[in-house]
Amino acid sequence: MPGLRTLSYGTLWRLFLVTAVCVNLASVALAGPRERAQRIHDRLAGVPPTKEVLDQMEDLISNGQVRQAAELAMQNKHFYTVTLKNFAAPWTNRDQNVFVTLNDYIALVIGMVRDNVPFDQILYADLLYVGSGSLPPPSPANNDHFEALERRMAAPDFSVAELQPIPQSSVYPLPAAATAGAMTTRAAAEAFFIAGTNRAMFRFTMLNHLCTDLEQVLDTSVIPDRIRQDVSRSPGGDSRVFMNNCIGCHAGMDPMAQAFAYYNFNEATGSIEYTDGVVQPKYFNNDETFPDGFVTPNDSWDNYWREGQNAVLGWDTTLPGSGAGAKSLGQELARSQAFAQCQVKKVFKAVCLREPDADDQTQFDAMVASFRSSNYNLRNTFAESAEYCTAGL
Repeated sequence: MPGLRTLSYGTLWRLFLVTAVCVNLASVALAGPRERAQRIHDRLAGVPPTKEVLDQMEDLISNGQVRQAAELAMQNKHFYTVTLKNFAAPWTNRDQNVFVTLNDYIALVIGMVRDNVPFDQILYADLLYVGSGSLPPPSPANNDHFEALERRMAAPDFSVAELQPIPQSSVYPLPAAATAGAMTTRAAAEAFFIAGTNRAMFRFTMLNHLCTDLEQVLDTSVIPDRIRQDVSRSPGGDSRVFMNNCIGCHAGMDPMAQAFAYYNFNEATGSIEYTDGVVQPKYFNNDETFPDGFVTPNDSWDNYWREGQNAVLGWDTTLPGSGAGAKSLGQELARSQAFAQCQVKKVFKAVCLREPDADDQTQFDAMVASFRSSNYNLRNTFAESAEYCTAGL
């Protein structure tokens, strides 16, 4: 048998790798309930647990109560002020940037998860969460209240109980029937109703809450009767571009984005604007591009994607597939199978630090079914993800 001096560099390197793997496997094999408790707390709260909490979590895991241990970890305020803040922050801006200040959209997500509010209501509830105590009052014209709330969250004595639910319509110039959860928060309005044609609100709602961008739902077989006047039917003088590309998104998007016809973000006042019964002028931008295109008369909408290839999004057959205004459109989107799958996918990635793959499909499907059957309880999904992704560690 040759000595180490006669082994090649490549052989030595392979021996090192094998040794490292064996050491790693040994450490995994030695990991017990306490190590798993530590890992669950780190994943959910992002900070080490106290000894008392770690002891309690270890006891729960030793007794097979892993889900309860995860619930205990989520009692840590950092689950709300850090984990959930970072979880929701990219949904609130066009750049999908996590490094944004706290705003009403993020606070809404935090409060709904804390209170186990059915998370499908994120797209249609008349709901805000605001801070209590000596903070500036919430305003439709600025983000001062939530910036002060973020500073308060950093205080050692902050408690998540300070977040209080109030009607969105009590702060913003919207009737209750025109509120639509996150879509009518000030942050979302500033990001997605500003200027433009309000199509951005539809596109980013699909992206953030159905995990589906427009290219994925492109369907050129949809009837194009609701495409607005601002869309050229022969871009660059070539009608084939419209027939083979533009029509695929606009034929389905424009009939649904019509739900936002009365909404705008007014830069002058810094507030969301709602013109009940009057279509916003932006819906008639570039009306000479194709004068024979659709002229928006009101905020009624229809989901043409209930038929054809986009039926795969799993639309709720108990809903009519049409309506008026953002609230009913929010219900249409939030009751889809794609919405449920999207929320579970995002939570899985946040907790497991990776996307679910083919090996996770059975578990993923079970978690989606659990999310829907638990009345859209997103905190439960966090606990299920923590249980699954730390098994065997």
